[in-house]
Amino acid sequence: MKRGAWQAVGAYLAWGLFPLYWKQIESVPALELIGHRIAWSFVTLVAIAAVTGKTGAPLRPRGRVLAIFTLSAVLISVNWFTYVWAVNGGFVVETSLGYFINPLVSVLFGVLVLGERLRRPQWLAIGLAAGGVAYLTLAHGSLPWIALVLAVSFGSYGLVRKIAPLDSFDGLTLETGLLFLPAVAYLGYTEHAGRGAFLHAGPFSDVLLVGAGPVTTVPLLLFASAARRIPLSLMGVLQYIAPTVQFLLGVLVYKEPFDRAQLVGFALVWTALVVFGTEGLLRKTEN
Repeated sequence: MKRGAWQAVGAYLAWGLFPLYWKQIESVPALELIGHRIAWSFVTLVAIAAVTGKTGAPLRPRGRVLAIFTLSAVLISVNWFTYVWAVNGGFVVETSLGYFINPLVSVLFGVLVLGERLRRPQWLAIGLAAGGVAYLTLAHGSLPWIALVLAVSFGSYGLVRKIAPLDSFDGLTLETGLLFLPAVAYLGYTEHAGRGAFLHAGPFSDVLLVGAGPVTTVPLLLFASAARRIPLSLMGVLQYIAPTVQFLLGVLVYKEPFDRAQLVGFALVWTALVVFGTEGLLRKTEN
């Protein structure tokens, strides 16, 4: 169990520190970055599969498998693009809000789509989070759309993967495989148009673009391994490492503005998470 806990901490800490990585290549357009992230992730996963002999992902998916993983591929690419664009655009704090909200969005999807039932404290938590988003909208005159896109896209991705017939490694391999050719085609287009960064922006940038593959896949593999080793309740607590680190980076390192209105909105979301987490722990203790 200790090994699983450390794997989970490693995964969430890596995700929390992602802004430090993407900020190093912020001069590369977000869409091009995602193209490299997809392409090199697929190459990394194929290499791992070749070394370990893991070949469970279907090479020619059809029917339900193809439909499910095409949808999950679209959702994860939307999430990746929004995140990278937001980080490099100076919205690290708002990305953290998205991942603070995400667990509650997943719970709400469970109710609306899977027919799960919530207890009163869980409804209270969702209400507080919705109040936080509403307050931020009223205070700033616009929806915190970056946070909402991140939360809804990743929550939807989790919902789709819940019914998917493949495990984490094979599913990610298939997802990136479905996106590989479009990604490479777009990278080829940018190169032909004279806008490509790869091999033109210096060796440091090239290393980081290639490294986008391992940087993406390693935390996911750590997460998948941890999920099999430790209780879901512990995973639920540890998952807040990532948005907390992102929030601290945004405020303390990148000096993004964090005014009183944001503090009130975030406080409502944080309170929702405390209510949600405490209720879950108390219920587990009673059982």
